Amino acid sequence: MAFAVEFSVGAEQDLERLFDFVLQRELESDGGDLTLPGRAIQAIRDATHLLRVAPFTCRKVGQSAFVRELVISFGKSGYVALFEIVNDSKVIIGAVRHQLEDDFH
Repeated sequence: MAFAVEFSVGAEQDLERLFDFVLQRELESDGGDLTLPGRAIQAIRDATHLLRVAPFTCRKVGQSAFVRELVISFGKSGYVALFEIVNDSKVIIGAVRHQLEDDFH
């Protein structure tokens, strides 16, 4: 059984925010890598493919068995995607944050 994976409006905004943050950081660094922001976002999108086949393998958040986090490695740290398994055929990603951020926005 395959799950459809969707990004919420908030999660899409998170991706834009993360892209802008990485881009700004790279622009400010001497010899910054301007391909890094795009590669980071692509790594996040690629990692969410796991949710199509095995969303229950990700760690639970709180008491619900259906709200979980996907940890996404990238560079020295990575990202975390908060998602909900809505039913037996759909997963919605509600938020994405950098692992060094305090919490989801």
